[in-house]
Amino acid sequence: MRPLRLQTLAGLALCAAGLPSLCALAWQGLGQQPALQGALLGGLVAALATALGTLPVLLAQRPSERVQDTLFGFGAGVMLAASAFSLILPGLDAARGAALFGGSNWAAGGVVGCAILMGALVLLAMDHLLPHEHFIKGREGAEAKQLRRTWLFVFAITLHNLPEGLAIGVGYAGNEGMRAHALAIGIAIQDVPEGFVVAAALVAAGYTRGLAIALGIASGLVEPLGAVAGAAAVGHSALLLPWGLGFAAGAMLFVISHEIIPESHRKGHESFATAGLMVGFVLMMVLDTALA
Repeated sequence: MRPLRLQTLAGLALCAAGLPSLCALAWQGLGQQPALQGALLGGLVAALATALGTLPVLLAQRPSERVQDTLFGFGAGVMLAASAFSLILPGLDAARGAALFGGSNWAAGGVVGCAILMGALVLLAMDHLLPHEHFIKGREGAEAKQLRRTWLFVFAITLHNLPEGLAIGVGYAGNEGMRAHALAIGIAIQDVPEGFVVAAALVAAGYTRGLAIALGIASGLVEPLGAVAGAAAVGHSALLLPWGLGFAAGAMLFVISHEIIPESHRKGHESFATAGLMVGFVLMMVLDTALA
């Protein structure tokens, strides 16, 4: 078991060593496309925040269940406010401004509403089809028993980070600079405690601190990839913008309701989780309003 873990850690280290060069090449390849460059930069900031959050695991003990639930609630609040103020509201504005919809409030609400449901349905399908593991509920997905426990955790983290990266990319494609920055900063803020909780959970599951940190860092790399993909898809047509913003919001709302809130309420610390959610929501709302 230990040689396999060492090989995994070595492979992740090699990937991390080549990441700066890969990012530099990607930046040059994006050329004169500021939305894609902003999305890549925002996704990298979020990935870096996840990485920074894992580092205290080297020195700290696993946080108490109450602290974990409070942090989960805080992350849910940040994501909830980001969905509302940085995705749904700009999506409604974009839908009203699209000539195809004639500026109708009913049409704008219908388009964004359908996009929100589509984002949630895609995440629901991924949740059922991809084997993964919740930190508390255990394994889910087809043939989950045949997969190593480590990779089940990685799948769970990736499912959580993917809509965040997508939201960052769509935010840069659909918002002006400061508002897009606010969304990326808000997601990065909640990625710091999330990275710590993830790495601490892996340590508690029996993995070495080094491997737990490496896996936590690797899980954040999906965010710049999702960010660039989201910005590129929406950037092809202005008509896709309200759909992309709504889709990203729906994916994030699904993660909040299906993953984070149930996990934070399962151990009897509902009050602390709710307090964390309220603080996170207000912090992101103020951040978005101040930078919009």
